[in-house]
Amino acid sequence: MPNRRSRRDASRNQEAVLAAADALFAGGESPEDVTMAAVATAAGVGKGTLFRAFGDRAGLLRALYEARLEPIREAVESGPPPLGPTTPPRERVPALLDAVLCFKLDNRRLALALEAGGSGSPYQAEHYERWHGMLRSVLEQIPGFPDGDFTAHALLATTRADLVEHLVGEGRVPREAMRAHLATYVTAVLASAPGRA
Repeated sequence: MPNRRSRRDASRNQEAVLAAADALFAGGESPEDVTMAAVATAAGVGKGTLFRAFGDRAGLLRALYEARLEPIREAVESGPPPLGPTTPPRERVPALLDAVLCFKLDNRRLALALEAGGSGSPYQAEHYERWHGMLRSVLEQIPGFPDGDFTAHALLATTRADLVEHLVGEGRVPREAMRAHLATYVTAVLASAPGRA
């Protein structure tokens, strides 16, 4: 019984931490303002609890990012068109990139913090590798497409959080215009492949 209670407490603490971090990122001026101490205070837990559950700030960021991304991941893995696996590749690629862009737009500060923080190359981060692998796989389903690996990297570069913040966050490009620009660009890239309809 004590083990079950401690697991329930740990689960409740984790939910409280993620909710607190979510609110702090949504309401903060800068991703750097969201510290582990601020999250612990907002969640009503000790800093030790926070570090035991997530390891460090990067671990917390990854957990929050993954929690927010879960509905999109489910849609991509088993949902209906246009994101789901039964969608023709030429329709699915623009839908996948639009989903990534909308996620970054809706979670700008969190995405900025995750892409800017941590150690090593951002291109080796689990979330990046997942999107790159998915896009590459779909691009390679297009007959005669020249280089799915490079193209997946190039297309994902258009959704980097720092670029999204530069264009949308600073008011240069409205959200819907950014989505339209991306759709036009992706259509042009796909049109370069042989055998287009």
